[in-house]
Amino acid sequence: MSGPDRCAAPFPTLLLVPTGIGCQIGGFAGDALPSARLLAAASGCLITHPNVMNGAALYWSDPRIHYVEGYAIDRFTVGDWRLRPVRGQRIGLLLDAAIEPELRHRHLQVADACRASLGLEIGPVVTSDVSLGVHLELGDSGISSGTPERPDALLRAGDQLKAAGATAIAVVTRFPEDPDSEALAAYRHGSGVDALAGAEAVISHLLVRHLQIPCAHAPALSPLPLEPELDPRAAAEELGYTFLACVLVGLSRAPTLLSAEASAHHSDLSVEHLGALVVPADALGGEPVLACLEQNIPLITVVNPSLLTVTAQALGLQSYAPLLPAVSYAEAAGLVLALREGVSPASLQRPLPGLQELL
Repeated sequence: MSGPDRCAAPFPTLLLVPTGIGCQIGGFAGDALPSARLLAAASGCLITHPNVMNGAALYWSDPRIHYVEGYAIDRFTVGDWRLRPVRGQRIGLLLDAAIEPELRHRHLQVADACRASLGLEIGPVVTSDVSLGVHLELGDSGISSGTPERPDALLRAGDQLKAAGATAIAVVTRFPEDPDSEALAAYRHGSGVDALAGAEAVISHLLVRHLQIPCAHAPALSPLPLEPELDPRAAAEELGYTFLACVLVGLSRAPTLLSAEASAHHSDLSVEHLGALVVPADALGGEPVLACLEQNIPLITVVNPSLLTVTAQALGLQSYAPLLPAVSYAEAAGLVLALREGVSPASLQRPLPGLQELL
């Protein structure tokens, strides 16, 4: 293929911003969305995960962006699963039995609002047979984590929804609250870690691994008192009493998850189509990164400080040929566009190294 048709072809790109590690961009409520939008424009096809796209009451719908849960991205990058774009998903709503009646009604009203105003297909609704008992933890490094006390109840409710015809699941669990905690105050002022993110990832991972359908999580929490000195990156979480709207919008067009052995369709995305991976320069230890390294997929590492220090130098990757450092997501988007257009990134740098002759 040549000429304008070749240039217009999408260049599937994977954007990762790991959850719960305090990234300066992507460590808050949807604050990586502008970067995702730019990378989607540069690539024409961006695969990313809920941590990047979820902005509580805020969201951004773009047909070039594929909303894929983290466990599914793991399976996609190692070649076990493929992604099939769809026109829409039927979203089952899974509610934790621990959610108080008023808060439960509020979340049902959010779902109704998305049905009435956005035209989403939502239902049925299932409540877990017992409280899921979510626990939150912070590791010694400050990275957030957590677990549900009753994962069996979570999976039973997921089974019910899938059996009833749901093709994706939005799960809302009651999270413990400590509005006076130092960790929450730090987060609201832009210097902390999202204490909920680690547990949210565990919950969605469990469902996706068990059901192999798109799933994403929204915590049920009481509204916080006004904080006049709020960091702008945390402001999306202060707009209301729910985080559910962005999850429902994201799941509404999340690609279907298919095993590699399933019959293929021309629109299916597999790791073989992947043109580049964009990831924070200090967070290179995850399974998708290692899988892409094994397949010689260009790795664009962006300066986006976090609590991690898993760098290319720490992993001995300095000599990895398709390693492309970027000082910002704007520069990363330029590198993606160069790769998409067949422009060697090395040709954009000065001084331009001389050719090496093989003896």
